[in-house]
Amino acid sequence: MEKRNLRKERIGVVSSNKMEKSIVVSEVKKVKHPMYGKFVLSTKKYVAHDETNDCNIGDTVRIMETRPMSKSKRWRLVEILERAK
Repeated sequence: MEKRNLRKERIGVVSSNKMEKSIVVSEVKKVKHPMYGKFVLSTKKYVAHDETNDCNIGDTVRIMETRPMSKSKRWRLVEILERAK
């Protein structure tokens, strides 16, 4: 039996759900500036597959790396951690 490799996981906030079965997830990281030492916020956006169209803007979600599903979709929704208020 072959063992699957570990998949990357990210936690972020849904910033767009206007597409059919797709969401845009923004991940915010604090990165230390290499020269000045100050912590700077950096944002990265991921397009993820949402099979049930269940997510809304502002939800905190966990996404996992998967095979390419389209030109820009390489992630899929694993679970919704917290709903937007």
